[in-house]
Amino acid sequence: MVAIAVSGSIAQRPGRPGHAWVFLSYLLGFQSLGYEVLFIDRLSTEMIEGSSRGGSLRSSAEARWLSATMRDAGLGDSYSLLLGKGEGTVGMPRHELLDRLRRSVLLLNVNGFLADQELLEAAQKRAYLDIDPGFAQMWEETGLAVLPDGHDAFVTVGLNLGKESCGVPTVGRNWVTTVPPVVLDSWPASRGGEAFTSIGSWRGPFDPVAHGGRSYGLRAHELRRFAELPQLVDAPFELALDIDPGDHRDAELLRDNSWRLADPLEVAGEPTAYRRYIQGSLAEIAIPKSMYVETKSGWFSDRSACYLASGRPVLALDTGFATSLPTGEGLLRFGDLDEAVRGGEEICADPDRHSKAARAIAEEHFEAGKVLTALLERLEVG
Repeated sequence: MVAIAVSGSIAQRPGRPGHAWVFLSYLLGFQSLGYEVLFIDRLSTEMIEGSSRGGSLRSSAEARWLSATMRDAGLGDSYSLLLGKGEGTVGMPRHELLDRLRRSVLLLNVNGFLADQELLEAAQKRAYLDIDPGFAQMWEETGLAVLPDGHDAFVTVGLNLGKESCGVPTVGRNWVTTVPPVVLDSWPASRGGEAFTSIGSWRGPFDPVAHGGRSYGLRAHELRRFAELPQLVDAPFELALDIDPGDHRDAELLRDNSWRLADPLEVAGEPTAYRRYIQGSLAEIAIPKSMYVETKSGWFSDRSACYLASGRPVLALDTGFATSLPTGEGLLRFGDLDEAVRGGEEICADPDRHSKAARAIAEEHFEAGKVLTALLERLEVG
């Protein structure tokens, strides 16, 4: 059977099923198209959390998280976790991994996470998939990092890369754009609840980036702009927010403005709970990193795609995605506080209409079979 491989980083983030779904959506989507699939991850002692240090990588919480995630997704025999310092693999052994890669018409290397040249060269075609548009490109242009060599194509979820309106540099590459896929069977439409919600981190793994005389920041910088929102819309607003205790002043700012703050590990720390949290929402309040907003990159969240598939409307801070996606029903965009309030009120006034529209958008624009078939065609993968 013809295979497709995806490489990425599930093991390094135990208890973060939303991050895992980034990769599972591609794997299950390609599987639905009839491909044999393979996931490649890697783990070293530098990557594991403090509580696991000193033990075996093979028995670490990170390795166990990946194994459980793949097993629960029905992919328990379709992954290989590369261990550092010659410790071998968890899951598929290296020789089988190489055999599978040699049958792979495509290796999708998410954010260039896989750097093993023998494995990269085994696949028939290699595509770099950028899921954080702006960061890697600006790092390269300012000399902080270099996009890896050895790829035949470069793909991004920044829908506007290459357009004059987009502030993300192309760094001399032709970028193939794609929306994130969502497997509709995994995200059935739901009735929903009463609150606008979202799941995420206050700062995330990256620092702000200085480029062209400007500083491109994080989600924290955007959320502060909309701190008053829950006091102006007649509905609860809740964030399952990973926020460091050192940011207690920001947490107080949110609570003082009627945001409910939940611990994401408690309410959405495993795949079933994550799905239940999304499907039990009235809608998503989506406020992304300012990098995506200020560059008008067209970035659209894989998490928001799951909300839409679940029939949960999305109220999203504009990143320029309206050039590629329909807005106004089911997916509403805003650029300032007044527009956010109006969008929230519109959803509250007719949630059933916006719910149906949300699911329809997912079916038309994010369904994994459609999205991945189009991507393979653009990559000229047979």
